Amino acid sequence: MSVLVFAENLKGVCKKSSFEALTYSRMLADKLGVGMSAVTIGTVSNIEELASYGADKIYQINKSEVTPFDSKQFAKAIADLAQSIGATTIVASHSSQGKSIAGRLAVRMNAGLVTAVNSLPQEGSDFIVRRSLFSGKALADYKVNSTNKVITVIGNTVPPAKSDSVSDIVDAEVTLGAASINVLETKTVDGEIPLPEAELVVSAGRGMKGPENWGIIEDLAQTMGATTACSRPVADADWRPHHEHVGQTGVAIRPNLYIAIGISGAIQHLAGVNNSKVIVVINKDPEAPFFKAADYGIVADLFDAVPKLNEAFKNVLAS
Repeated sequence: MSVLVFAENLKGVCKKSSFEALTYSRMLADKLGVGMSAVTIGTVSNIEELASYGADKIYQINKSEVTPFDSKQFAKAIADLAQSIGATTIVASHSSQGKSIAGRLAVRMNAGLVTAVNSLPQEGSDFIVRRSLFSGKALADYKVNSTNKVITVIGNTVPPAKSDSVSDIVDAEVTLGAASINVLETKTVDGEIPLPEAELVVSAGRGMKGPENWGIIEDLAQTMGATTACSRPVADADWRPHHEHVGQTGVAIRPNLYIAIGISGAIQHLAGVNNSKVIVVINKDPEAPFFKAADYGIVADLFDAVPKLNEAFKNVLAS
């Protein structure tokens, strides 16, 4: 038995979530006393960097018939590889790709499945992992009894940590199934850290009064090196692009720092951000619900507070 981690990539570049998944898998393998390998699908330009995260081997599946992204095709390839190398525990990031293949893998491998895991298995002979429930209001422990196991690891569970050893990179001998989808067009956002991977996020809501005022949010984010986000009403009004919408019906995030500006804090928004490690709220309404979830709060007019906060960050970073 061993651990196999799916290291996903975006446009041929492995993402931070992949490095986190490898770090988690290495810690898991050490805990179980087994080996750990990784698998990539498609051409990966930074596979040498991936090789520095402690896998025994990195299997690359780079065939002309790979269709990005076909969850059925990917799941078959990973399941076949796992069977050939004796891997019984499959780890993937809790991303759109990871979630897409996890269920298919579990069915193919007759495996127990736990998604959005946020901890290593507990001590003991049983395989028990933890995840949050009810929009982060509760924690639940899941015991996986099956021999084969599939888990997805939610972002920021462990920080990426390189190993002293370098993995061997080998071509995987697997047969890809026929593609089940036909990709007509791919639209991606370039030039910014994707929200699920961002460690710093600056978000704003209807308190901005209009899209013409968004410059102060972008300036603050640029100063901090943060990714921008917004509430659902802002995205619905086309003030900001929909890929920036965070919340229950948008992107769920777990950054180290989440700054919410001019957002009242409806339960649907909180559901997507309340796993942030530190939440800072800026709102002129002292009764805004978001203050109950905040670690730090500023009751002030955002048009006064945000420029001052930006200048304070600039002074700190310049010193």
